[in-house]
Amino acid sequence: MNSVQDLLVILARRHAFADLEVLTEDPEIMAVCEFGQRLLSLDAEDFAVEAREVPPVLRRRARACTMPQTPREQPRGALESLRPAYGLLLEVIAVRWHRRELSPMVAALHIASEYLPLLAFEPVLGHAGDPVRWPAGLGAPGSRFGVIGDRECDHTKAEQSAANRSLRVAGEPAEGWRAYFDRQHSQVAGALATCVASCRNPCSAMEWVAPDLRDDLSLRSRVALAFADTPLVRLRHAAPVGHGFGVPSPEEVLEAWERSRLALAKTEVGKAATEEDGFPLPGLPSLFSAVAGAPVPVSALLDDIAAHLVTLLRERVP
Repeated sequence: MNSVQDLLVILARRHAFADLEVLTEDPEIMAVCEFGQRLLSLDAEDFAVEAREVPPVLRRRARACTMPQTPREQPRGALESLRPAYGLLLEVIAVRWHRRELSPMVAALHIASEYLPLLAFEPVLGHAGDPVRWPAGLGAPGSRFGVIGDRECDHTKAEQSAANRSLRVAGEPAEGWRAYFDRQHSQVAGALATCVASCRNPCSAMEWVAPDLRDDLSLRSRVALAFADTPLVRLRHAAPVGHGFGVPSPEEVLEAWERSRLALAKTEVGKAATEEDGFPLPGLPSLFSAVAGAPVPVSALLDDIAAHLVTLLRERVP
């Protein structure tokens, strides 16, 4: 190592954005580091708007991964399509794996499991679960979707409450909209999957789905629900993030994923998890693509932020 610049470049290439930010006094480099760290930490509500020092092309790609902060905000970001967000989740999982940061990696897997049913519904809905654009059939006569206290409905009380809120949140102010996404949207994802995959007392809530699409949607939704119950995702409950104990080892993660792949492979869609696609958890991108019914490539957004930082460092640091 010949210089301070060499050290900082190594940090950038390792996606050590927080460390790099501490070691530089250049305002633009610091801003790009903050941008990258918020993406890596999946702390990304409005950073794409604030980070003016970041090249617009990187901001646009980041915005595609974020939820709109008001009911009418344009563009719709991750409510238009969840595929960019899942590409970023995959990249975050890979970076955390290579850095052996397994607690935040398992947390990212947990997030992926919560919203995976919406990835399954996206081709049928034409969007990624945008409450502003819910199909009218969800609230059609005979539908129990969002009917609180209906004992014939297979949804939990929390899912019923969340579904009910989702039908009217488009008319709420920005504060209510954000609160819904903070606390309830992931429960609606699970509720939708239950409707098509495992409901014991079907109502009219899903009659808007074209008959020729129902079997495929049901299968992909069942796999999305099954992923949330795999040994891999259950590691999240055995690893209390932030408490400094119970963090799984790399060997435990790989062993849990192998058991998960065997469980998922019982269906044609879930069998995608057994593919050897070169990912640190082999088959995970293939599984997400199968559930989505469309390719979900691993993002290169964090890599491109790192490359931009390397360029800045080469220009500005001796």
